Amino acid sequence: MANTDIEARKQELLNQGYTEVYTKTKVLTDAVMHYCPGCGHGTTHRIVAEVIDEMGIQDKTVGVSPVGCSVLAYNYFDVDFQEAAHGRAPALATAIKRLNPDTFVFTYQGDGDLAAIGTAETIHACNRGENITMIFVNNGIYGMTGGQMAPTTLVGMKSATTPYGRRVDLNGYPLRITELISTLPGTYYVTRQSVQTPAAVRKAKAAIRQAFENQKLKKGLSFVEILSNCNSGWKMTPVQANKWMEDNMMPNYPIGDIKVDGKLVDNVDVARLAVDHPLTVMQ
Repeated sequence: MANTDIEARKQELLNQGYTEVYTKTKVLTDAVMHYCPGCGHGTTHRIVAEVIDEMGIQDKTVGVSPVGCSVLAYNYFDVDFQEAAHGRAPALATAIKRLNPDTFVFTYQGDGDLAAIGTAETIHACNRGENITMIFVNNGIYGMTGGQMAPTTLVGMKSATTPYGRRVDLNGYPLRITELISTLPGTYYVTRQSVQTPAAVRKAKAAIRQAFENQKLKKGLSFVEILSNCNSGWKMTPVQANKWMEDNMMPNYPIGDIKVDGKLVDNVDVARLAVDHPLTVMQ
C-alpha cells in the first residue's frame, strides 16, 4: 500500500471518530528493517528516533553505525550518518563532534563491535569524556556472523564457537564493559536498560533521552547499554529468548543506572558486583 493510500485511510478512520494512538516518527525511514523477528534492535531504533524527533534535533543529529547486525542502521534513520570501520565508531564520533560541536552525535554498536575489536576506542573515548552519546546493544553473542562467542557471552552459554558452553579456563571471563567504563572519570551518565516489555521500553527511552539531554548541556559522555535477546543466535523463539534473557542475562547484567551526574549510584558497588556475579548461565 502506497503512503498516500495509508494517509487517506488514516484520515478516513479519524473522520469516523477513531483516535490515533501511535504514529511512526518521521525520523525513521520507510525502509523495511532486516532484523530477525523478535530482535531488540528494531525497538531500540524506534525509541532513539522518537527521542531525536521529540527533541527537535533531526537536522542537527549525526549517527555512527558499526559493523555487525546494525551495520545498515543508516538506512533506517532519516538523519546524517557515517559508517565506521569495525570497532572504530567512538573514534569517528569524536572527530565528528569536535569538528561540529553543535551537532548531536551518537554511536550505535553491538557487543562484538564495541567490546571486542573496539574495546580500545570505547575505553579511551569514555576516559576522555567526549561529549557524545554511546548506545550499546548487548545480546551476548555475535549475531550477524553466525552466533559465535562474544566478549559478553556468559560462562556456560553455548554458541557456534563454544558448542559445549563458554569455559573460563579456555575462553576467559565475560567482559562487563558497562561497569568498567562507569569507573572512568570522563563518563557522566552510565545505565543499563532493556526493551523486552512495554515498561522496559519506556525506561530505556527515558534513559536515551537523558543521554541526549546531557550532550545538549555539554556534560561529557553518556553511555546507554540496552540488554537484548538474539533469538536466532540463541536458537529460540522470541518469547523463549526474552524469558531466557530475564532468567540468565539480567542476573549477570543488572538493569538500572550505574552512574548519574558523574557519580556512581550509591547502591551499586561495581567492584563487589564483579566478584559476586561471575556471569554464569543460571538455567
